[in-house]
Amino acid sequence: MGQDRGKYDFYIGLGLAISSSIFIGGSFILKKKGLLRLARKGQCRAGQGGHAYLKECLWWAGLLSMAAGEGANFAAYAFAPATLVTPLGALSVLVSAVLSSYFLSERLNLHGKLGCLLSILGSTTMVIHAPQEEEINSLDHMARKLVDPGFLVFATFVIIVALIFILVVGPRHGQTNIMVYITICSVIGALSVSCVKGLGIAIKEAIAGRSVVGNPLAWVLLLGLVACVSTQINYLNKALDIFNTSLVTPIYYVFFTTSVLSCSAILFKEWEHMATADVIGTLSGFLTIIVGIFLLHAFKDLSVSLSTLAVSIRKDERPGPAANGVATHGSYELLRNDSTDMNLEEREVGLPFDSLSRRNGTMTAS
Repeated sequence: MGQDRGKYDFYIGLGLAISSSIFIGGSFILKKKGLLRLARKGQCRAGQGGHAYLKECLWWAGLLSMAAGEGANFAAYAFAPATLVTPLGALSVLVSAVLSSYFLSERLNLHGKLGCLLSILGSTTMVIHAPQEEEINSLDHMARKLVDPGFLVFATFVIIVALIFILVVGPRHGQTNIMVYITICSVIGALSVSCVKGLGIAIKEAIAGRSVVGNPLAWVLLLGLVACVSTQINYLNKALDIFNTSLVTPIYYVFFTTSVLSCSAILFKEWEHMATADVIGTLSGFLTIIVGIFLLHAFKDLSVSLSTLAVSIRKDERPGPAANGVATHGSYELLRNDSTDMNLEEREVGLPFDSLSRRNGTMTAS
């Protein structure tokens, strides 16, 4: 019965995690559309400290979609280990990339499709080799975990880093460096997941008929979750307003997942009972996701497809100049035609990748 219940919880957590990724991936698009609409109206933007987005319907739709996704994610953490739920957040990156190509005019080229495939394969590998977290059945057990010296050091370090970025680094470099606001969201996210896990245990105890209202830990976890989520929403809005969605989404996923996996390993001691093959599989799966996300977004502005790849292969198969540096007439014509073809391709592609600006989801010449 215990094994059947464990499988039942596993599939519930898996389904909730997948639905969460769909809602969250769509929320990025809705929020970005709302912020772009405000920019066209000339409103004070979120990246400049404005809060005009609170009057934008699309932004609220994105917020509600994210709330639904986070709610499903919240429930998923109550049924499944964090190392199963968190890697599936890569699906939100895929959803965001596909929807961006339709609603934000951001192309999904051959590299992007390969990146989507690699991200799915990496997520599957991580799910198969995910460490089994230690069973925590009560808030008292959770309280003992939270006062563990290793976790206290980790939590203190996270809070110090977040405060330094919020008070010192953010005002100076937040407008120009994409890593500033994303780092704040990511490190705070590690603590928010811990709060979610604890509240999930509290809800399970309440359903089982145990009294949790009088337990001060439940209220501490609730207040901590509200503070963490509010901070994440604020700085994620700033990052989305200043930088392209195709950059914010994958970088945020990588940093957030790394923070959560580190926090889970320290808090729940998940890695201590893993076999060597599972450790290698988990790390390999995570690295595969990172490579997939890199391919998905790093070459997003390049026009690469199967047809252009076939043209390049045919060009490589053409004969080169004759020996001793002397080219025949036919070779000379070939080189001249290749040069002409390259010039035509350059005019079709447009400006080089490095001369494009990705700010605010548009591409302009620098």
